[in-house]
Amino acid sequence: MNVRILAAMTLVSVGIIAGCGSSGTNTTTAIPGKVADGYLANATVFLDKNGNYQLDSDEPSAVTDTNGAYILNIDPADVGRYPILALATKGATIDNDTGTAVTSSYVLSMPKGSVTGAVNSNFISPMSTQIREMMETGTYGSTPLAMEALRIKLGMPVGTNVMADYMAVNNTAMHSAAQNMARLMGGQMPQVMAASGSTTVVDVNRYRGMMGTIFSNMSSVKVRNAAMTDLMATMTTTLSAMPATGAGMPYRNMSTAFRGMMNGVSMMGR
Repeated sequence: MNVRILAAMTLVSVGIIAGCGSSGTNTTTAIPGKVADGYLANATVFLDKNGNYQLDSDEPSAVTDTNGAYILNIDPADVGRYPILALATKGATIDNDTGTAVTSSYVLSMPKGSVTGAVNSNFISPMSTQIREMMETGTYGSTPLAMEALRIKLGMPVGTNVMADYMAVNNTAMHSAAQNMARLMGGQMPQVMAASGSTTVVDVNRYRGMMGTIFSNMSSVKVRNAAMTDLMATMTTTLSAMPATGAGMPYRNMSTAFRGMMNGVSMMGR
């Protein structure tokens, strides 16, 4: 074989091998967003690939900056495949509404189908958390249907985007409702969260029961008054009575947690 042809073939082969070795094994998609009830600084954000509501060693994670912003770098194939969660940690995460650390830990999330690589998207809040849990019921045929159901429950004007950054658009009514939801969630964390070394363990059944109760009592949640105080106490009693779900045990279907809490109305296909 001609020496020059052989040399050219060798160079082509090396180029192909080099191209294969650098073709994307380290390529990730940047998922930018913010976390709030008020913007939350030093909150841990992660892709929950196994649905256990806690950060595991193989899951990509990030920490929010002083403005509650994060960039989560994930495998492009995982975009829209798994939900994104945010952990506000007692004594460490700062709520910009108060400028102080949160006094109770709680977990927020957003539905997997809403995760995108777009800027000004991926806003994680009590509202997005409620939408995620509503979608887990299988009762809603699409995220927009769940969003509309939550909008109605909140009494927000037609056209209100309940997944939007209510801080950025200055929606004070939704911001206030989100603050109250976060307060309830934090108040119930002793019932739904525990620590195992440095790992936060979440009882998903109790968590889902909590979110179902918040949804069904949204009229009381919107205004921080005696009714919300009573709801906090009732939730504590109810969740404490639920059998604890150990690690690795099957999780109750979300529709069970929401049973009787959607007024018997199916939104599927509407």
